[in-house]
Amino acid sequence: MARIPSTTPPEGAKIPARHPEAPAPGTQLPSHYKNCYGCGELHPTGLHLVAHAGEGARITAEFTVTENHQGAPGLAHGGLISLAFDEALGKLMWLLRVPAVTGRLETDFLIPVPVGSVLHISARITGQINRKVYTAAEGRLNSPDGPVAVRGSALFVIVTMEHFFKSAPADYVELINKYPHLLSFVDANFEINP
Repeated sequence: MARIPSTTPPEGAKIPARHPEAPAPGTQLPSHYKNCYGCGELHPTGLHLVAHAGEGARITAEFTVTENHQGAPGLAHGGLISLAFDEALGKLMWLLRVPAVTGRLETDFLIPVPVGSVLHISARITGQINRKVYTAAEGRLNSPDGPVAVRGSALFVIVTMEHFFKSAPADYVELINKYPHLLSFVDANFEINP
């Protein structure tokens, strides 16, 4: 039986230094793909999550819950809240300037998140060992100081950029190779920490 990885950093994990070319605190972090359901501005019913770099190994993010995000009538779907946390926690990789994928995501729902509310997410890196980056976040209702509605944590694994293109259609890869600015996370200067 395979061991389930923890989202809690093990003993010896260190909070990594912010990359010298990381976005400055207060900078809005770009979407990694303009049609992404979580952060893409072009997706018609997506979360349209917006994130900003914070100090050190922290970011903030927010999204407004619309009728497109319902599970039970008038309430946000838990899976979409988990998606928001996956997006926010993943945006922390901009501070390290490394491509990474979610290895494990845990989400704890404390109070309902109604349609029309804004979920304010504060996320931070809690440790790193080799390619594993540990993260945690909390989401508050309607203001950065509102009641805590959701807590989450995730383990991300640093990968090469090639990982993201293995299953992409050939015409898409050709387009990105020709116009790399179309995908904001394509950055030749991203480092890979094996």
